[in-house]
Amino acid sequence: MNELLISVIGPTAIGKTKLAIELAKHFKTEIISADSRQFYKEMNIGTAVPADDELSQAPHHFIQHRSIQDDYSVGDFEREALNRLDTLYQKKDIVIMVGGSGLYINAVTKGLDNFPKVNAEIRLELNKRLDKNGISSLQELLKTEDFEYYKKVDLNNPHRLVRALEICIGTGRPYSSFLKSEKKKRRFKTITIGLTAERQTIYDRINQRVGLMVSEGLIEEVRNLIDYQHLNALQTVGYRELFNYFKGDWSLEFAISEIQKNTRRFAKRQMTWFKKNEQTLWYEFDTSSTQIQNDIEKLL
Repeated sequence: MNELLISVIGPTAIGKTKLAIELAKHFKTEIISADSRQFYKEMNIGTAVPADDELSQAPHHFIQHRSIQDDYSVGDFEREALNRLDTLYQKKDIVIMVGGSGLYINAVTKGLDNFPKVNAEIRLELNKRLDKNGISSLQELLKTEDFEYYKKVDLNNPHRLVRALEICIGTGRPYSSFLKSEKKKRRFKTITIGLTAERQTIYDRINQRVGLMVSEGLIEEVRNLIDYQHLNALQTVGYRELFNYFKGDWSLEFAISEIQKNTRRFAKRQMTWFKKNEQTLWYEFDTSSTQIQNDIEKLL
């Protein structure tokens, strides 16, 4: 087993993209993006897609390769990412993966539980329910359909709630009944590099990034997506808040403050997820890429 996957993780706005590019240049390799928000070509500013000059420094895969109208699951990503890795490992011994979507990272490194296919209309109806009645309606429904999963899922993550409920409704069985502990074998070894910082530093960086997004045209980007706000890809921070603004429910100032607040909450959930991996090598966000490269070289 000579192939190596270097997985760069951490909360949003911590500097993962920059480090991944530096590592890719150092090891003369390519980058797999495991950021589920950056898969969609219609979403650019609100998902912090790497700038053109960043993308030009190293080959990237799974950046804006799908449409928001596509039915694209974490299982689809697992299959496509593994196929791409098989291709890359024919010419590279090392590949970099970067992203903040813990479930998608685990799909590549450990494998997913197997779920049956269900009618896509169920997800659409659940997203409409979310939009009309709020996230509390999904929380209550999950409490009824699968109390075991309700007790451990992140109840503030609409994607997780919708995913669990579509399985419950589509199969007539609890989502938790499909969860297994055994993981699949991979052809590669994984080294996980985590970036972190003091909580206030993370929050300050998030607030600054949201302000930059607004100045770069986030409001107009979301305005152009109003007709598609019911789609699963758009049930995410930075978009839902501005949809409330365009509906007249919130002021613009309040919507922006909610984006900042919800992004901070998202970062906290990310760190809770990532801390479960005891093998992660953690570094302060301002650690030089040279030091991290040297540490990886020593491990190799």
